[in-house]
Amino acid sequence: METWIKTVAQYVALTAETMAVYFILAGIVQALWLYVREGLRRGGGHRVLLAMRRELGHNLSLSLEFLIGADVMKTAISPSWQDIGQLAAIVGIRTVLNFFLHHELGGTAGGEEETKT
Repeated sequence: METWIKTVAQYVALTAETMAVYFILAGIVQALWLYVREGLRRGGGHRVLLAMRRELGHNLSLSLEFLIGADVMKTAISPSWQDIGQLAAIVGIRTVLNFFLHHELGGTAGGEEETKT
C-alpha cells in the first residue's frame, strides 16, 4: 500500500510539473499571438505591451502554483529534515516571486487605466 501511494504521489507531482510547463508555454504563445494580432495590425504601442505582460504574468503565476504543489507532493513522499528545509526555501522563494509578480500585474493594470483617461 505504501509503495502504491508513493507511486501515485510521484505521478501527481510529475503531472503538476507538466501542467506548469504547459501554462508557461501557453502564456508565451498567447503573448506572442496578442502582439502579432494587435501590435502589428494597429502599430503596436504601450497598451499592447502591457496586455502582453499581463497575459504572460498570469500564466507564470499559475505555473508557480503548480510547481509549489509538485514540490509539496515530492516532499510528502519521503520527508527528511533536509527535504523539508529545501521545500520551505523553495516555497518561500516562489511565494516571493508570485507576490512581486502579482504586484507588477497590479501596477500594469493601474498603469493601463491611467493611460486611458
